[in-house]
Amino acid sequence: MLSKTKHLLVGLLGIAVIVPLVLAGCGKKEGSNSNDVSVNGDKTLIVATSGTLYPTSYHDTKGNKLTGFDVEIVRNVAKEMGYKVKFKELNVDGQLTAVKTGKADMAANDFGISPQRKKQFTLSTPYKHSFNSLMVRKSDNSGIHSWADIKGKKSAGEAGTGYQRLAKQLGAKLVNYDNVSNDVYLRDVKNGKTDFIANDYYLQKLALAATPNSGLKLIKNMYFKTTDDGSGVGIIMKKGNTKLDKKVNAALAKLKKSGKLAKISKKFYGTDVSKQPKVKISKTFTIKNDN
Repeated sequence: MLSKTKHLLVGLLGIAVIVPLVLAGCGKKEGSNSNDVSVNGDKTLIVATSGTLYPTSYHDTKGNKLTGFDVEIVRNVAKEMGYKVKFKELNVDGQLTAVKTGKADMAANDFGISPQRKKQFTLSTPYKHSFNSLMVRKSDNSGIHSWADIKGKKSAGEAGTGYQRLAKQLGAKLVNYDNVSNDVYLRDVKNGKTDFIANDYYLQKLALAATPNSGLKLIKNMYFKTTDDGSGVGIIMKKGNTKLDKKVNAALAKLKKSGKLAKISKKFYGTDVSKQPKVKISKTFTIKNDN
């Protein structure tokens, strides 16, 4: 059983457990009537998530129960709709594929509302707003003091993510990891194997809080946003599922009005991430889709 700190170390950078995309119990054929509220045609929503991304979607230390900010948002949304929830834990690609093929009704895992995703999926109204940061060595800022300094530096991340695509655009050398714990990321930056980690500010802030002797810090004058995440985080649904979209958005509106959304935010992030953060953004980048 993992400690809270260990959960932080396992999941903060979006690393998801890679499991086969086998979703049992779907009573309808793939792609059947995209306007059905549930792929099962009943009062149970099948929701894809990672189960490894703290504090978005992870297993707690008491009973190994699946919980997290996005998980609890979905549970409350379903409750408002009068539905039950069945979670399927998949890697990021598996989550998106499950929704696209009709094997899951939704995916919730800190997904940014990007133009590219909007072309492929229906997305809910945003329930989280954030910005991004660069994690570097305390001793020398990893040699990064401006955006021009990114060129030639080694960027740690997961292959294909918006962060790594941006790092490549800025001339960095990519060092890609596959399903390793977050302590590996932090250790490699500290030891100079890599130079920086670009990721969500709140997730990186929690990582540093959990590892006070990491020797790392966030560069305060280089907070940024991208076209992949500047519109906030939302629930992903199959393209054209307007019935589910309306119900989900209505439930999110009720949760926001009642203060429940803010309460869940503070529980997992220590602040109300349902509101736009008041922070100086150094730059907003357009990430090219070169995949």
